[in-house]
Amino acid sequence: MAQNDTVKLIGSWSSPYSLRARVALHLKSVKYEYLDEPDVLKEKSELLLKSNPIHKKVPVLLHGDLSICESLNVVQYVDEAWPSEPSILPSQPYDRASSRFWAQYIDDKCFAAVDAVVGAKDDEGKMAAAGKLMECLAILEETFQKSSKGLGFFGGETIGYLDIACSALLGPISVIEAFSGVKFLQQETTPGLIQWAERFRAHEAVKPYMPTVEEVVAFAKQKFNV
Repeated sequence: MAQNDTVKLIGSWSSPYSLRARVALHLKSVKYEYLDEPDVLKEKSELLLKSNPIHKKVPVLLHGDLSICESLNVVQYVDEAWPSEPSILPSQPYDRASSRFWAQYIDDKCFAAVDAVVGAKDDEGKMAAAGKLMECLAILEETFQKSSKGLGFFGGETIGYLDIACSALLGPISVIEAFSGVKFLQQETTPGLIQWAERFRAHEAVKPYMPTVEEVVAFAKQKFNV
């Protein structure tokens, strides 16, 4: 444990990964100082470079003299360092392992599909990338139906680890929907994810920190000079 209880979070308002850390801290009612890196892609503070010298990315949780990097790692640390309810990770070993597996699937496969859609150079490439992203979302829809057991979140009645992991997709998908005109979350194919996203955005641990779709799209247009 850290030598003192001072908690700070280095993040960026537009970063879906920073959102993960903020939601976890809010769920645990942890008091912390938020240090925003407003344009982290162009300019990084000395504190960020010192705290995360390997990847130089947000979020970074500063707990006393400790630095915890990478968003999913931060979420797990918060759950363990502040063990009071509510628990973020499931209590059963298999459920914990399953949540970690699907969280890694999101970061490895789903974000790769998002990047492929953004980086596609021609219509054929765009169609192939869009198909791959829709395939990923269909798999997540099936995962949601199984994990939620008919309740509101991946974690059941309350937000859990997989909800926090999946939330990072919402902003990027909103942006590529706005730019491409293609709806990736559709009532016919992902009804559970659509309803889940509405509940997640409205949750008291999320709403104050999650940019609106309009804010994210405006930021992307400014970033890419569209």
